[in-house]
Amino acid sequence: MKRKVTENQFFSNSILSWYQQNPRHLPWRETQDPYKIWLSEIILQQTRVAQGLPYYEAFSKNYPRVQDLAEAPEEEVLRLWQGLGYYSRARNLHACAKYIWNELGGDFPNSYASLIQLKGVGSYTAAAISSFAFGEVQAVVDGNVFRVLARYFGIATDIASGKGKKEFEALANQLIPKNSPGEFNQAMMDFGSRCCVPKNPSCGECPLSITCFAFQKGLVGSLPVKINKTKVKERTLNYLVIRCAGEVVWNKRGEGDIWTGLYDFPLLEQESFPWQENLSQEAILFPKKYRHLLSHQRILGSFWEIELSPNKHAELIHWCQKEGFDLVDHQQIDALPKPKLILRYLTDREI
Repeated sequence: MKRKVTENQFFSNSILSWYQQNPRHLPWRETQDPYKIWLSEIILQQTRVAQGLPYYEAFSKNYPRVQDLAEAPEEEVLRLWQGLGYYSRARNLHACAKYIWNELGGDFPNSYASLIQLKGVGSYTAAAISSFAFGEVQAVVDGNVFRVLARYFGIATDIASGKGKKEFEALANQLIPKNSPGEFNQAMMDFGSRCCVPKNPSCGECPLSITCFAFQKGLVGSLPVKINKTKVKERTLNYLVIRCAGEVVWNKRGEGDIWTGLYDFPLLEQESFPWQENLSQEAILFPKKYRHLLSHQRILGSFWEIELSPNKHAELIHWCQKEGFDLVDHQQIDALPKPKLILRYLTDREI
């Protein structure tokens, strides 16, 4: 929907004014290096700034150039990402760095059209990099931007629908100033994450409240509209923690399920656990069960601990080779990239 130029200008000027009066100093805002900006945007996908900042600093320190990231072993990259979740982001990050270094000679694509072709880079990330690093007039539209626009302009279109995405992107591109696209994009994201937040927004301090549709109509809690059609899957994971002669059996997860490339233990996935048929009599259930929430899954994890006598070590080695498991020395466990569920158990177990 085409809106009045004066209305758009008032909105854009107010957002920029708020941003200039409420600056937030972050390391990726102090550079125009597309590699560092790309790194920050991938890390911050579905992640709060406070949580993502230490990861950004760690990756920048360990891999200061795209070449360094491209040449790093995958397990090292996943280990550095450990605890941040959504591990496909880390794998895509690594694959993308390899492509840029090996296929593009280390030259980062410099336009929205070329950036969006990269693995793991969608429309939002491409717009962010192109506007921040290269000054391209391309609006970013993330959850914060959806919320600000839906409330201020009174848009009730489902933001999870294709129609909604197109409508909000079109509006955002009407609003973005041609002379300061990067600053405006940063301002929009900051305004949504710090002022126009999902719950209990600071409407009393908002410079846009007088002309905000949702505030004036009492619809702040109703906008934006998102119809969630995703079904949540329930899973019960029974892990077998098998120890023998100072070593532990580990499983490197393959593709086609959660946590690809990370390490956990051999497991039996079933609610009714016939341990007498599957485990030796030495199996002891760790007293704590763990509930772990993913975007589309709810997991209940249990850990069955099995301590085998040293004289079974050769037999265990043969079994691991047959089943594709790894025997890892206790001192080497920390170097393995592991999902948060496994980290919680190891912390409680003080391993």
